[in-house]
Amino acid sequence: MTYEEELKRICDKDSRVLVMTAENRAAIRNLPEMLGDRFIDVGIAEQTMVGMAAGLALMGNRPVVHALAAFLTMRAFEFIRTDIGISGMPVKLVGSVAGFLSDANGPTHQAIEDISIMKGIPGMNVFCPADISESVEALEDIITDDSPWYIRYNPLKEVYKHEPVIKGKAELIGNGKDVGIFVYGTLFSTALRVKEILESAGLGVSLLNVRFIKPFDTEKVHQILTGCGTVVCIEDHFSEGGFGSVLANFCFQNSINRKIININLGEKWFKPALLDDVLAYEGFTPEEISRKILLSTGKKYV
Repeated sequence: MTYEEELKRICDKDSRVLVMTAENRAAIRNLPEMLGDRFIDVGIAEQTMVGMAAGLALMGNRPVVHALAAFLTMRAFEFIRTDIGISGMPVKLVGSVAGFLSDANGPTHQAIEDISIMKGIPGMNVFCPADISESVEALEDIITDDSPWYIRYNPLKEVYKHEPVIKGKAELIGNGKDVGIFVYGTLFSTALRVKEILESAGLGVSLLNVRFIKPFDTEKVHQILTGCGTVVCIEDHFSEGGFGSVLANFCFQNSINRKIININLGEKWFKPALLDDVLAYEGFTPEEISRKILLSTGKKYV
């Protein structure tokens, strides 16, 4: 089932659900005709859309709003914080082309600080699915939840048969003790290949598909941090405020003394190109990441 089909099914099931967009219809282009006045396109006006969504939610509706992640989380930030966050309105914010998925777009369209911005709002939950299958599977639970959510929409095809998506729970793949890898969203398939490369070099690897940045799975995070020799966090985000920062804070709060290899964008935007070329240019290929990890463990990259 596609994202659009699942959203339509949920709308048919629950009359409170409304679909909104700021002229971003790529994943929902057939819904206007199907939903009629339950589909609202405000044009390029993300602030207006968020304010409207908060008002509609106050009246008992469940708005699911769509926009480019960079403009949704930054242009409309004050409206999200004040109208949705402070009031705890059950609005669902769906940001498209976040992280490396904005591949050919320049810095103005690159949402690589969105997680930091959204998770900093009290009461806001953050979901970063690994692919379209996880995006679709979790959608109904998130829409029916009474809290506000930010979703990093991910249309990438499934490359791994996942275990069921449960709110706030991560997916643990493998139980190796040599290397523990944290990853979410777009870079899941890259991390999966890294796991294979490291295992071919004789290392035992645990891979945690984080899924939920907030609330995150403290039990599995603790398991990786305390049970693996080398710990790595891979993310298409700035170094400040991403999941690497979440891990550092978790270690501090729980007196866990760990060195974490953070593979992220640091403090720079990425060079626009097609996705595979972006990954190669910025050093996010499975081979390059594996090389960095193996060097840290003293193993030779083959």
